[in-house]
Amino acid sequence: MDQWNEVKVPKRILNTLINSLNAGVVPRAGAPYIAIGRQEEVAALLSNLASVEEGGSAIRFIIGRYGSGKSFLLQLVRGFALDRDFLTADADLSPERRLCGGNGCGLATYRELIRNLASKASPDGGALPVVLSRHYARLCSALAANGVFPEDERFSSELKKEIYKTLSELEGGVGGFDFARVLSEYYLASIADDNDKKSACLRYLRGEFSGKTEAKNALGFSVSTVIGDENWYDFIKLWSLLSVRLGYRGLILYIDECINLYKIPNRISRENNYEKLLSIFNDVLQGRAPYLGMFFGGTPQFLEDTRRGLFSYEALRSRLTDGRFYEMGYTDLSSPVIRLRRLSDNELLALLARITKLHAMQNAREPRVGGAEMQRFLSAALARAGAEELVTPREIIRDFLMLLNILQSNQKESFDSLMAADTASREATPEKPAKRDVDLSDFEF
Repeated sequence: MDQWNEVKVPKRILNTLINSLNAGVVPRAGAPYIAIGRQEEVAALLSNLASVEEGGSAIRFIIGRYGSGKSFLLQLVRGFALDRDFLTADADLSPERRLCGGNGCGLATYRELIRNLASKASPDGGALPVVLSRHYARLCSALAANGVFPEDERFSSELKKEIYKTLSELEGGVGGFDFARVLSEYYLASIADDNDKKSACLRYLRGEFSGKTEAKNALGFSVSTVIGDENWYDFIKLWSLLSVRLGYRGLILYIDECINLYKIPNRISRENNYEKLLSIFNDVLQGRAPYLGMFFGGTPQFLEDTRRGLFSYEALRSRLTDGRFYEMGYTDLSSPVIRLRRLSDNELLALLARITKLHAMQNAREPRVGGAEMQRFLSAALARAGAEELVTPREIIRDFLMLLNILQSNQKESFDSLMAADTASREATPEKPAKRDVDLSDFEF
């Protein structure tokens, strides 16, 4: 903790960070302040960013139990990607957001990704208009540097040339002609200061049109395709190409809560989603998606279940299964699957020390627990039945923050009295084996 004595965390980030941890939610801001351990995993994912920056592509599956830190790891690497000037987009899958399916489930995922599009200048999402406006301003500045100013007669024609030069390579992709046309119209509307046309173009890029007729009425010109369930990934690849043309390093997607694919009750619908995932997997690893990185977060059940998980789809199982050396205790962080190990006792203790320091910063008071108390708390947490294998950082952080909050608001209480009360409560109510719920959705009709 000594090296942290001089660290100053911005108040807004500090409050958001502590509030998120209190609720057991992964913070979108401030993740590096509590990043303990996972150095090898982070290094492996950063190597993927380097590959994407060089024009390659990457796909990873981050697998861990609920609360083990997979979502935190995704957000941590997302922050690193933003610092390195990538565009990022993230989305949590849900019953309404999948990779494909009826009722616009795939399109809903695309819309969520574009809604959360982020850049270094707009890290909280909603960066689409900011990114395009920034590029428009750069084009104008480049022309001005060459002696062509907005008041000149040839400014408009020269700007159009630069726009078409930027977008020309997009026309070769699926849906690329319409994508480039809409982007061109957006820039031309910027020249003419036509806000209605700019808004219509943004709606198209966000996937908000239900059909070509609606798009034509809003845009004022015909398009041969609109973004939908079947082609949303093709437009993601166009975004990755465009990101580089706009001056960024590439596009990195983070798709979490993939357990929702496992939970799809209909077998055919579930397998269609796995088939879509297989298509994406092959596309990325065969180099057909330059400047694109995709990181998926899921549980072991989502990956390994041979009846409903990814391993139920033979083509994915053969690609994602562990090699025979895994059973001998070896790990390969270059494989598509990264399984999160349990944090060591020393790493958990360092995490508690970091949480204590941040909590004291937030309340502007000296912490009422020291190193000895943290060790006692951690020992008690790990002494529970099955905790050695099943305890997660989320549970430990949440309980420890509750203890710190109680000590903060009740000056008469002491660490010893709270720990004694906790011990007495556990002895009075012995832990019982968890009951196994019957999941009727396992049955296929």
